[in-house]
Amino acid sequence: MAMAALRREGRRLAPLISPQSITAVRSSVISQEQAPLGLRSISTQIVRNRMKSVKNIQKITKAMKMVAASKLRAIQVRAENSRGLWQPFTALLGDSPSVDVKKNVIVTISSDKGLCGGINSTSVKTSKALKKLTAGPDKETKYVVLGEKAKAQLIRDSKKDFELSITELQKNPLNYTQVSVLADDILKNVEYDALRIVFNKFQSVVSFLPTVATVLSPEAVEKEAESGGKLGELDSYEIEGGETKSEVLQNLGEFQFSCVLFNAVLENACSEQGARMSAMDSSSRNAGDMLDRLTLTYNRTRQASITTELIEIISGASALEG
Repeated sequence: MAMAALRREGRRLAPLISPQSITAVRSSVISQEQAPLGLRSISTQIVRNRMKSVKNIQKITKAMKMVAASKLRAIQVRAENSRGLWQPFTALLGDSPSVDVKKNVIVTISSDKGLCGGINSTSVKTSKALKKLTAGPDKETKYVVLGEKAKAQLIRDSKKDFELSITELQKNPLNYTQVSVLADDILKNVEYDALRIVFNKFQSVVSFLPTVATVLSPEAVEKEAESGGKLGELDSYEIEGGETKSEVLQNLGEFQFSCVLFNAVLENACSEQGARMSAMDSSSRNAGDMLDRLTLTYNRTRQASITTELIEIISGASALEG
């Protein structure tokens, strides 16, 4: 019965297939079987394996996007609330990024993990540009790096300029107490006239702004106030108690640095999670596009295999008829 059906199909399709076309198809099939994988032919098993790998990667990227979204919602509220800590200091002591001092310390804040777009590269580029701007004769610029990614990039060409490096900062949920202890360690281990904190300020899930916040030492604050700059209004305030102006400025400078650092760490963490969400969303969409292309390739390969088998069967049936 099966052979009779094949003969009938052969008689029906025999006029449509010439001996020249059969010879050409056979030669192309032989050449495709002999061709290296990935050049002219590809096994359906290999395509299936690739499709399975892409599906697994897509599942991982979608899960990472959901995790980043949940972390972002938790950190965003804290970051917005922390902005009220350093704004009074900016109104009182000002934020003078153009102040000219001899000893600059650049505090670069980055993440410990990757897969978050170019957020860490942006911080590193801003830090390097800031170092060039503050360089000069009789001037010294050092790095204090928070985060593994910025450390790995800056240590390549600025190892001698490293003053302090801190990693695994975001291993546990941050609070102000932890950051204030960290700020106190930085102030004890570095000599500075100006601390320049480089971080990424969160604006939206798809947008962040590279930001530099400047904290001056008490000596630099007094010098700026005496020169009649933006800090000249400090003399209009009355100091109550037994503390001198230098002691008050010392306490204010330490408190200002801890508040600015706390806000900078939270803003950078928000920007990191937002950038990771965008990166994982793009990766998931790219995996979907790749899966569509692999599905098309698989169907074409499978169809070509079926067509080749049908041609061979019809050719055999025609030979039997002849």
